[in-house]
Amino acid sequence: MTNIYEELGIEPIINAVGPSTRLSGSIMRPEVAEAMRQASEACVDIAELQARAGEVIAELTGAEAGYVTSGAAAGLLLGTAACVTGLDPGKMNRLPDTTGMKNEVIMARSHRNFYDHAVRSVGIELVEVGIADRFSGAGVRDAEGWEIGAAITERTAAIVYVAYPHTQPSLASVVAAAHEKGVPVIVDAAGQVLPAENLRHFIAEGADLVAYSGGKTIGGPQSSGILCGRRDLIQAAALQHQDLDVMPELWDPPASLIDKSKLPGAPQHGIGRPCKVGKEEIAGLIKALRLFVAEDPEERRGRWLGLMQELLDACGTFQHAKIAFEVERKRAEVPSVRLVLDEDAAGLTALELVKALQEGRPRIAANPTYVHDGAVVFGPTCLRAGEPEQVAQRLNELLG
Repeated sequence: MTNIYEELGIEPIINAVGPSTRLSGSIMRPEVAEAMRQASEACVDIAELQARAGEVIAELTGAEAGYVTSGAAAGLLLGTAACVTGLDPGKMNRLPDTTGMKNEVIMARSHRNFYDHAVRSVGIELVEVGIADRFSGAGVRDAEGWEIGAAITERTAAIVYVAYPHTQPSLASVVAAAHEKGVPVIVDAAGQVLPAENLRHFIAEGADLVAYSGGKTIGGPQSSGILCGRRDLIQAAALQHQDLDVMPELWDPPASLIDKSKLPGAPQHGIGRPCKVGKEEIAGLIKALRLFVAEDPEERRGRWLGLMQELLDACGTFQHAKIAFEVERKRAEVPSVRLVLDEDAAGLTALELVKALQEGRPRIAANPTYVHDGAVVFGPTCLRAGEPEQVAQRLNELLG
């Protein structure tokens, strides 16, 4: 039977990179797709569905409240907007005009990345702190917690902290500095859900809001994400995201999501309205989240390790390249394989190899992050049964 990609004339890709948005995210489990199908067959009140989903998210993250967004970047936008406006509908209506509001957001300079465009789009001014000598090679230091505290003024709406294993300063030191002056901390943890304990870690460390991607390691719909944290901030985020084209007399959201008694009235459509998330994505994300939390981490890692071992076994040895587990990653929760190419002897560069894999048949996506070091990396999280052998066959064709 013809599938939808054949019907549209789109050739699928063997994804040996991982759940990149550019490559359409992860491959959902059948149970997740089935939950989305079931959700598509009836209409519900989105506020009620979000309220129930928020209860599940709160339970699994340890946060006061949760919300389903259309991705981690949408979570950053909504979270920043919530910190700027609080529960003031008048301020919500004015965004991205932040005149007269707390409209500065502090970030360590080493945390800056293209995704913070979502933060800036609220209308705030981004204040950079610290100098990352450890990345420039000029020294070993990075921004420190006291520098974050020293940068806080009466205009500071929030601190944004980008979480990676190598991030400095520590989240604990940033939270301490921020909370001493009554400023909330938003954690961008888009891809940091492994180990699974990270779903609780950042809240336990004192973060006021945490944004996760739902369509990567969790295995939910690609256009889904999680925002969790303080109840008042989640409420402010929801107010700036929900469809509010409704007569006030008929507007009755669940109090667990939006407590009308704390508001002078409802805002108009908020700055987050373009980040709409559908009932199908909400249902799929919650199903995927429950499955992710329930899965034995060792079983998950064992499945991924097996896929990488299949790739190595099928590759054998190459005359002008060495392929093996990445030493520092073999014991990690997501193992990966690195191919190091003798570019002169092979007659092609690592970048050319990635391009040849991408343009060949079958189409194969490999991680190009280290091509300037002559290396190509392969990951397991989006590979399906039989695909490691196809990758190996193509590598043998290209490398002899």
